[in-house]
Amino acid sequence: MIDHRKLGRELELFVSDPLAGAGLPIWLPAGAAARHAVEEYVRELERRAGYQHVYSPPLGKRELFERSGHLGYFADDMFPPMRLSDDDEFVLRPALCPHHALVFRARGRSYRELPLRVAELGGMYRAERSGVLGGLSRVRAISLNDAHNFCALEQVGEEVAEILRLIREAHAALGVRPAGFRLSLRGPGQRYVGDDAQWARAEELLRDALTGVEYAVAPGDAAFYGPKIDIQIVDARGRESTLATVQLDFDKPERFDLAYTDRDGARRRPVMVHRSLVGSMERLFAYLIEVHQGAFPAWYAPVQLVVLPVDADQAGAAADLARRAEESGLR
Repeated sequence: MIDHRKLGRELELFVSDPLAGAGLPIWLPAGAAARHAVEEYVRELERRAGYQHVYSPPLGKRELFERSGHLGYFADDMFPPMRLSDDDEFVLRPALCPHHALVFRARGRSYRELPLRVAELGGMYRAERSGVLGGLSRVRAISLNDAHNFCALEQVGEEVAEILRLIREAHAALGVRPAGFRLSLRGPGQRYVGDDAQWARAEELLRDALTGVEYAVAPGDAAFYGPKIDIQIVDARGRESTLATVQLDFDKPERFDLAYTDRDGARRRPVMVHRSLVGSMERLFAYLIEVHQGAFPAWYAPVQLVVLPVDADQAGAAADLARRAEESGLR
């Protein structure tokens, strides 16, 4: 059976060393080269679609994640806080959205700026149990292709439709074959934030965006702050997982007191749309290694050209060709 862990070792794409720790793979030069090419493609795709890229730290003060709701609703999946002093406690972030909320509120915003699309390929951490870890498909250190689009309510439908179009474009370029779409909703026995009216409105907007698309409904799989559209993949072993996602959030704009000035001068809350076109680099490459059986498309293959002189007299010309190929951008 095709297994990305076996291919990853044979092709020297990544290594998992017990000294580094379970769920913390190290990308080797070949894997890093392929990943870099994919990252550059995704960043450029987003840039052309009006996204502005930022950098933010992979940890923050405890208060940041209390404000966001993660410590109240997601603490079981987070690493324990790190205390530097009695009044200085830090947390490895389980998501990028709190920092992107701070990007929005870095200054006053106008309706003319909306939708404001803030993107980042950033690190986050999940305290996954050792029994569920495996290769690149389930890890503790995650490099997520993430973005948060801040919209007026009337812009949400068009924004979600455009996100779904970008997802399809990225998946086609990479060779991703989605297994299906899923509308993830609230379920019984779970903890959620926000009121029923907000959830009903968010669900209606996502259903409208899925018009003409066949999808399954998954009660209980919503994020704690809102419903979402998940794009599923199936690995070589037949296991299903989520790769791309679109999530609506009325809660964090309230928690972080986010607002923009509307045409009439009134102060209004934006809607926060969480989205990822290709998910984490780790899960994406676990899938791509298997679906391409290690033979990536040429544009993100670790080695794109091999020069083989047939006798010693051609060694100089071969070395010159290799040098010129590298200078032109070929690997």
